[in-house]
Amino acid sequence: MTQHDRLLIIDFGSQVTQLIARRLRELSVYCEIHPFQNVTDDFLADFSPKAVILSGGPSSVFAEGAPKPPASVFQLGIPVLGICYGQQVMMHLLGGKVERGHGTAEFGRAYVTPKDVKLSLLDGWFEEDREQVWMSHGDHVSEIAPGFEVYGTSPNAPFAITADVDRHFYAVQFHPEVHHTPNGKKLYENFVRLAGFTGDWTMGAYREDAIAKIREQVGDKKVICGLSGGVDSSVAAVLIHEAIGDQLTCVFVDHGLLRMNEADEVVSMFRDHYNIPLIHADETDLFLGELEGMSDPEQKRKTIGRLFIDVFQKYANEIGGAEFLAQGTLYPDVIESVSFSGGPSVTIKSHHNVGGLPEKMGLKLVEPLRELFKDEVRALGRELGLPDSFIGRHPFPGPGLAIRCPGEITRDKLDILRHADAVYIDQIRKHGLYDEIWQAFVAILPVRTVGVMGDGRTFDYACALRAVTSVDGMTADYYPFSHEFLGETATRIINEVQGINRVTYDITSKPPGTIEWE
Repeated sequence: MTQHDRLLIIDFGSQVTQLIARRLRELSVYCEIHPFQNVTDDFLADFSPKAVILSGGPSSVFAEGAPKPPASVFQLGIPVLGICYGQQVMMHLLGGKVERGHGTAEFGRAYVTPKDVKLSLLDGWFEEDREQVWMSHGDHVSEIAPGFEVYGTSPNAPFAITADVDRHFYAVQFHPEVHHTPNGKKLYENFVRLAGFTGDWTMGAYREDAIAKIREQVGDKKVICGLSGGVDSSVAAVLIHEAIGDQLTCVFVDHGLLRMNEADEVVSMFRDHYNIPLIHADETDLFLGELEGMSDPEQKRKTIGRLFIDVFQKYANEIGGAEFLAQGTLYPDVIESVSFSGGPSVTIKSHHNVGGLPEKMGLKLVEPLRELFKDEVRALGRELGLPDSFIGRHPFPGPGLAIRCPGEITRDKLDILRHADAVYIDQIRKHGLYDEIWQAFVAILPVRTVGVMGDGRTFDYACALRAVTSVDGMTADYYPFSHEFLGETATRIINEVQGINRVTYDITSKPPGTIEWE
């Protein structure tokens, strides 16, 4: 297996640390985020990074128990880049001084101007005398550490860009990873170039390495995979099948909460096209029977999760002899579940994967995508030959239409919802907008409204349309449809879907954990 050059991001709790990783992955550099308390001397020796980035964070270096990297980070002889709090803790540990705000706090857009001396880290910067950056700091560096020079200043940050060129230490007070620092990607590009990265992180290389790792982990044992039909589990299944062939059996649990024709499409692709052993477990009656009369969203999620585990276990037992469970866990799932402070993390996705199943069944996990972001999974899927029409599908939640149907779930409401959703997606495709949108769906609202259609009075459901844009599912904003599109779509839904007489469009922006309605 290829040993890629690795960059270590030490996380001090910034809300945008994941964006640092995204920028580096876009440069074909392999990196991992680890919370500061996990980065020990032994960890560093084992990880053997080619460079280190110290993230931002909400703490003050003066606070009791303030997060710090191990001193050995600065003794490895490798490039180190400090971002915001990362700059402050670097200065604090290397002999500089940090002070409280005193009027020099800076939050939001700012402009950095250069000093006369050149710095390779800033190649391509300051071509128009100043650079827009995004600041977010209360404390500030008041005296730089010995060996450092100043290369850029802002009105409230006299040491906005500093470096000790001889030791390859660099530090900036702003956040280059956010889009409010337009030229930030160039700074990261310069840093990894200075550190000697060759950009060897490609999906072709990852595919070969992942197949080798799967074979090494699994040997001649059997693997079962819970196939949802979504991109993550599908790419994982195809990758694992390429590695171990018929040692893999997929179980597709059809809970009756899927989109129109989705079950047929999934079964056709995997059983017929890829010839992957597949069990189609149609348990619609079981799931809808248990959900009858239930309206609390968390109760619905937990019920679906419990039933999924029971059903999956039943069919897995029929396979017999399986020792591994395959899951489509992604890198954001991994790092979102780790608290940088060492305390309990906030649970956002209570329905993620099949929690508890590996322990209950005594299975070991195979998670070949756990190092990838969502867009990288799609790139890997294309590398594996999955069709673009499938790879580009919008994300679909594990509980399915249950969380797009606030209130009580009935078969009639699900049928109405499926039909409306199909019309909406058809409209998006007809207008050539599907690939511009991260996720779009219809939610059927738990209210009925009076309407007039033709010469008759109706008393039917209202539905809401939702569409969001995102790059990697970590942040989201609503999609700005034209009034013409919304009018045309609403007309089609009302005319074609019996049971809906009112359509609204939701323009709230939400993080991905709450993109879905319930």
